[in-house]
Amino acid sequence: MSTTARTRTASPERRLQAERLLGIRALEEAQALRFQVFRQEFDAKLKGAELGLDRDDYDPHCRHIGVRDLNSGKLVATTRLLDRQAAARMGRFYSEEEFSLHGLPNLEGPLLEIGRTCVDPAYRNGGTIAVLWGELAEVLNEGAYRYLMGCASIPMQDGGIQAQAIMQRLRERYLCNQHLRAEPKTPLPPLDVPSNVIAELPPLLKAYMRLGAKICGEPCWDKDFQVADVFILLKRDELCPRYARHFKAAV
Repeated sequence: MSTTARTRTASPERRLQAERLLGIRALEEAQALRFQVFRQEFDAKLKGAELGLDRDDYDPHCRHIGVRDLNSGKLVATTRLLDRQAAARMGRFYSEEEFSLHGLPNLEGPLLEIGRTCVDPAYRNGGTIAVLWGELAEVLNEGAYRYLMGCASIPMQDGGIQAQAIMQRLRERYLCNQHLRAEPKTPLPPLDVPSNVIAELPPLLKAYMRLGAKICGEPCWDKDFQVADVFILLKRDELCPRYARHFKAAV
């Protein structure tokens, strides 16, 4: 059940609505979408796979939001959010399983971790992400969160060539350790990549960079998901003006 009546039309054929995913049934919808995307694209090793779900111990402590196609009733995008209080009950943020986050206790103000973001392949366009971002903005504004942090993944099925090429680009433009330094617990294996190799940023990572996020260190190799995870940090008062309208209370 949606807690909001806001509906945005992403295309003439589709009516997409942001939604707070409340209750077991809605959570399992999100877990089923995550399973579909992560298993198909990364061949990830997932808890709950025998049920066709991606679920873990963090899910009950997170808030879950999503995007639904009102024509079909299908959930087409989802992400989950973990605040500092819930992380304290868990004993850590999810990101801390992969990174030592130096400086995390010194970040002042409310902080929110985003994770497990995925979009149905048939809905990967700016419209779907805009609807999801709009709902994320509502959550950030309601809680007056100052920072948003989390991981964005780069596929490693090619042995890491794409990940290394993308990191060369990210280091030049988006690396910042001013607020926090993320040290990977499992660094990527060494790999020599020619400087002229060009790799496209994955859509989610590109979306974070467009918002104004920075990366805080080298990536971590997530062997279960066969991806390189890049730790990102977004400070609300440093949002890119072009996209800040989604986070209107922050600027």
